[in-house]
Amino acid sequence: MSQIIPYLILLSQHLNYFSIDISWIASVNNQLLELLQLQERSDKDSEELKRLENTLLKKLIIKLIQLLTGQCLFFPQKREKDSTPSYRPYHGFTVDSPPIIENYHYFKQLKQLDYQQLLTQHQLDKGRPLKPISPNKIRRLNYEGNCPICGAPHNYLYENNIEREQMLCKVCKQTFTIHKTRLNELKIVCPHCSKSLERIKDRNDFSIFKCKNNRCEFYLKNKSTLEAMSDEEKAHIKQNPQAFKLRFIYRAFDLKLPQLNKEVQQKLNSPIDLAKIRNSKHVLGLVLTYYVNYGLSSRKTPAIMHDVHQISISHQTVVNYAQAAAVMAQNYVENYPYELTEELTGDETYVKVKKKNHYVFFISDKVKKIITSYQVFEKRDTLAAIKSVYQTLLKYPEKPENLRLVLDGNPIYQLAQLYFSLNKIPFELIQVIGLQNKTETDRLFRPYKQVTERLNRTFKQEAYLTMNGFNSLNTANGYLVLFTAYFNFLRRHESLNWRVPIEVPEIEDCPHMPAKWVKLIELSYEGLCA
Repeated sequence: MSQIIPYLILLSQHLNYFSIDISWIASVNNQLLELLQLQERSDKDSEELKRLENTLLKKLIIKLIQLLTGQCLFFPQKREKDSTPSYRPYHGFTVDSPPIIENYHYFKQLKQLDYQQLLTQHQLDKGRPLKPISPNKIRRLNYEGNCPICGAPHNYLYENNIEREQMLCKVCKQTFTIHKTRLNELKIVCPHCSKSLERIKDRNDFSIFKCKNNRCEFYLKNKSTLEAMSDEEKAHIKQNPQAFKLRFIYRAFDLKLPQLNKEVQQKLNSPIDLAKIRNSKHVLGLVLTYYVNYGLSSRKTPAIMHDVHQISISHQTVVNYAQAAAVMAQNYVENYPYELTEELTGDETYVKVKKKNHYVFFISDKVKKIITSYQVFEKRDTLAAIKSVYQTLLKYPEKPENLRLVLDGNPIYQLAQLYFSLNKIPFELIQVIGLQNKTETDRLFRPYKQVTERLNRTFKQEAYLTMNGFNSLNTANGYLVLFTAYFNFLRRHESLNWRVPIEVPEIEDCPHMPAKWVKLIELSYEGLCA
């Protein structure tokens, strides 16, 4: 045996003891085994034996250096994220035609029954009245309502199946289930084959249904199209299954408009009361002017207040003043009687909240430059898109008839359009994809998209650039309320001949910007008290 081999074996055993890299241990053991086998078959001075010894020795020395410098073995080094931006186009996404939606309870499709008539008919047939259920029987579901089929009182209702929360009416002999969700009450049918759709996935905001009938016209037509494709096209579809749809798919939202009305606007919290601050109203107006209009950070704002106005305040006071003002201004921004056109454009951009990306969904009037949606969300998903569109719809006194919304190619907006169309609030969705005009739609509606991109640039460069993120979602939404109030009521726009989007006489009569901020907050307070 070569003289170096015993030392290699001893060193590898010690390193294997400290290492947690299973693949590295297996590699070293395989090389040692190969080295011993080669030693038995060949001369100890052979070139192949020396090469293998040197290779194994280098590997052991590198691992030993990693162990001694602490790089390793126990704490694998994290790979640095590549900061180079990459372009990933959206998947091909299409929304199929709406399915046939029927109520799952067949009794609602029939004529409504009357329990009094049924009781009278029972007495005529049997010669005795139908008695209610014994009140001594223990009830576990505690259902106090009436029968939804015939209207019989709850003392005529049996608890038929407790696990399924199913009740049985003694009068009409029909069963029904309490506490059912909206999706469980619906029977969703494929419009192409009239077969029930199968529920295959549940997302946070919706459930996905698919038609699995192999005789469905939709499936057979797409299957024949797929079979007629070339081998290259089939290989591409095999690698990208989302590029071609075989079966009918429907997304059902378990979210009702009344529930959405409660969740559409996050309620802001303030640590202080503006009526009890020690500084004057003018100081409050100065703080908001520097902090919002000129985008100074909460550290630079106290510095300029001290250097220019000889007023000493802390950075936390700036944050508290801004959050308290946002709570007041939110009422004014949301409930102002806007006069909007039916041409809207929107896009989403990101902000940092606790060093994590959150998303602002901006939607604005293309003509009047009025921001109608500005909320910050943790995720860029369908629910965020639905809430943003609904926040815009609430700004209209009446439901717009010819509303057009120009957005990017994100598929979540198509799902939002589907949700509102199912709730009888239709609107036209135009999606401008990418930076180049590849279609006639892109060429015609590119100016719309540029309006919202300009809004994103204004927000990032004039307001958010020096913020270095937010410490909570509440603070982020508060700052967006102030930015929207400034953009809509205080900022003059070159495209509007240096006029503000919404001219309020009480605000316009103020001599300077701090006074305008104070007047806007006073109008907000009057709106809250009205």
